[in-house]
Amino acid sequence: MEDRQDFESQQEGGAPEATMNFADMLEESFANKGFHRGEIVEGVIVSRDGDDIQVDIGAKGDAVISRRELEHMSEAELSELKVGASLVAYVLQPEDEFGNIVLSLRRAQMEKDWQEAKELMEAGTVLERQIVGFNKGGVIARVGKVRGFIPASQLSAESRQIVNAATTEGNEESAFAALVDKTLHLKIIEVDRKRNRLILSEREAMKDTRRMRKESLLSELQVGDARHGVVSSLCSFGAFVDLGGADGLIHISELSWGRVSDPAEVVHVGEEVDVEVLRIDRERNRIALSLKRLRPEPWTQVEEKYYVGQLVEGTITKLTDFGAFARLDNDIEGLVHISELSEERINHPKDVVKEGDVVTLRVIRIDGARRRLGLSKRRAQEVYDDAEADDSADYDDGSEEDDK
Repeated sequence: MEDRQDFESQQEGGAPEATMNFADMLEESFANKGFHRGEIVEGVIVSRDGDDIQVDIGAKGDAVISRRELEHMSEAELSELKVGASLVAYVLQPEDEFGNIVLSLRRAQMEKDWQEAKELMEAGTVLERQIVGFNKGGVIARVGKVRGFIPASQLSAESRQIVNAATTEGNEESAFAALVDKTLHLKIIEVDRKRNRLILSEREAMKDTRRMRKESLLSELQVGDARHGVVSSLCSFGAFVDLGGADGLIHISELSWGRVSDPAEVVHVGEEVDVEVLRIDRERNRIALSLKRLRPEPWTQVEEKYYVGQLVEGTITKLTDFGAFARLDNDIEGLVHISELSEERINHPKDVVKEGDVVTLRVIRIDGARRRLGLSKRRAQEVYDDAEADDSADYDDGSEEDDK
């Protein structure tokens, strides 16, 4: 019985001591948690004496903000480091010569910026950033505190034009300086923290920007709208016009009321033009435009502009067995019948003229309703009187088969 009482007594007396020792051990274990370089920690400023700023990060020893870092902070940044302020820091040194854990706020912000850059890349976000520097391969912009590189190959056509214009004697590197301080639309295309590599692209951002602008433009465009644009490119079947975010096509047949064999005869890249919207295919994102329909149809004014007996200059555009077609003022085409090409009898118009020739002609017949204009080369040097004009009114130019 006594032995039982002694045992219980020992248990009751020993329990508090065992519990206290375990709690102390747990606290000590937590306090001695090991920190390593590169770790991101949260803390609270517990004291500040000049440049000595101590931070509680849950460690047994003191954690301090790097003095070297404090020396490069602005007054505004330093004023925010008050006792009780919470912060996120980067473990720069797990233990210095005084046993302190050295922290960096700048490196913590940089790690946060790297993480944000990765998230922005994954989301495909288009950023607006100012160019802050350049090197031999391209230009530099910042994402937070991280320096991002835009290679020359990832610049837009507009930015490349600026660089090319600034290039002197083949020195392209200094030409990149022309983009410094300019704000560009950029997209992050590569994030590699281990290699300290952040690559941005203006070209990719412009694709997204143009896509959004095109969607917006397509939603508001209406057939019949008159729009101002810039010729962006030419092809064999027409000209593309940038309407401010979306390209529309002027088919070669809609460039002019006259015959056009090459779009370059009518427009050139970079030229500003007014066009009419003909068709909109929102499913295929296509816009059909017309240049000629904003201009008067020339055949409705032909009898006001020309008269029988008038001398004009024309460019030979097409040869046929029965004559040659000549264009006047890039809009109206008339026929010079084979009998009106020369005083002498000829077998084919090519015996007298060829395509591209500019010749002086005389107007001998006008029929605006049928879109017919009779011209004569052989009569260009003759004195043309009213009687001769009356005779020409019944002249058959032999072009009934031609829609001209």
